[in-house]
Amino acid sequence: MADLITGVQSALAPSALLFTLLGTVLGIVFGALPGLTSTMAIALMIPLTYGMDAVTGMGMLVGAFCGGTAGGSVSATLLAIPGTPSSICTTFDAHPMAKKGKAGLALGTSVICSFIGGVFSMVMLSILAPQLASVALQFGPLEYMTLALLGLTIIASISGKSLAKGLIGGLIGIFASCVGVDVVTGMPRLTFGNSQMLGGLSLLPVLIGLFAVSQALLEAENQVRRAADAQPEIANGGKIRAEFPKLRLLLSKWKILLSSSLLGTIIGILPGTGGSIASFVAYDTAKHLSKTPEEFGKGNIEGVIASETSNNAMTGGAMVPMMALGIPGDTATAIMMGGLLIHGLRCGPMLFVNNMPTVYGIFAALLIANCAMVVFQTFGIRLFVQILRIPRYVLTPIVIVLCTIGAFGASNNMFDVWVMLAFGVIGYFANKLGYGVAPIVLGFILGSVFEQNLRRGAEMFHTVGSWLNRPIADGLFIASMVALLLPIIQAQLAKRKANKKS
Repeated sequence: MADLITGVQSALAPSALLFTLLGTVLGIVFGALPGLTSTMAIALMIPLTYGMDAVTGMGMLVGAFCGGTAGGSVSATLLAIPGTPSSICTTFDAHPMAKKGKAGLALGTSVICSFIGGVFSMVMLSILAPQLASVALQFGPLEYMTLALLGLTIIASISGKSLAKGLIGGLIGIFASCVGVDVVTGMPRLTFGNSQMLGGLSLLPVLIGLFAVSQALLEAENQVRRAADAQPEIANGGKIRAEFPKLRLLLSKWKILLSSSLLGTIIGILPGTGGSIASFVAYDTAKHLSKTPEEFGKGNIEGVIASETSNNAMTGGAMVPMMALGIPGDTATAIMMGGLLIHGLRCGPMLFVNNMPTVYGIFAALLIANCAMVVFQTFGIRLFVQILRIPRYVLTPIVIVLCTIGAFGASNNMFDVWVMLAFGVIGYFANKLGYGVAPIVLGFILGSVFEQNLRRGAEMFHTVGSWLNRPIADGLFIASMVALLLPIIQAQLAKRKANKKS
């Protein structure tokens, strides 16, 4: 109880409260602008947290996470352009509602459902993460190896339409994680005689390059292709205010709210998933639960409820494996792991043993961020509508400058800037060719975890029987094989159905 009180007090301190609110506002802005996701917001804010204490810095980051996820509904509703990948399903019904003159109701529903999903996931995070951490204390090298393997296979199997591209992206990340001195033999690997690479590639410049710089390069390419940077027309001339759904309506949709909250949290817990997958699964489930499934895609408020509840429920769920196991639930939490490392906190079960006041402070900051998101989105709708008018050619160079400052500020090393630019180019081509950057990121983070624990396990257990006599490791290995083979089986079944129809 003393740890809980200390954590809540630290989250309510004036500086922590201020930066949590600031992170939420900036997250909403980034989420509302197409292409500027919460992931990019978090990557750009990490350098600002260097001089802060852990709760204040993480409060700013979780604020950006919540605000960015919820903010995507603004452009999804008004322009039919998802501000973030997780708001793709929101466009299906929110924009048709806006065309019918119900833009305010669509935005208000998005705000309320985002809050419901976010608070639900925060409660689940508070309950599940400590329990998962207590189980993880029993983990040895083999368990961590198979857990890393599970994370790698899941992200490879769900990335894009091609399993091969997902695996190639994961291998690129694993290859990058091998740069530096071998932790077992002490021999340099893949350094090409460059002393700067002996310590390996730093996480922060790699992440900033893959997410922020690559997106800025894509935006710059789009500007070159356009004859003029014409901005889309804003519905109703920007004269829109939030209109909340009635309580009776929300209560009548309790099945969709509950199923979307649960699905968002569960899918968020799975390493390497994310809000887009959560919203698609919840949207499909809501369609099956609805009495009027034929109206989905035509302005059905149930579609907005399902999408926005699930993608915000994912936020707390994604933080469960990050904090308890050191395995990021999605790309945003992968960057937040870097934020924790800056403050000397290593994600994993020992975080809950040695730093419980800080953990409770982060939980409290997540609740504050969700409450702030409701207030800022409600009163800031008109402002955010006007922000959508900012020309992209103004934003793109600003993003590049901030990325450079962030990468250099991590260690005052110009080499990190070159690493950022190199991975920015890699991320650009990965997105262009359909590989995506998520497999590369998780491969980079989990590759070293897998390798180190594989070699430690080989030193500790010399026979096959001793490897098989580890129930947790065996279960995780089986789950990894299922995650890897399931997409192949589904693809084969889909081909057979297509052949039968033809």
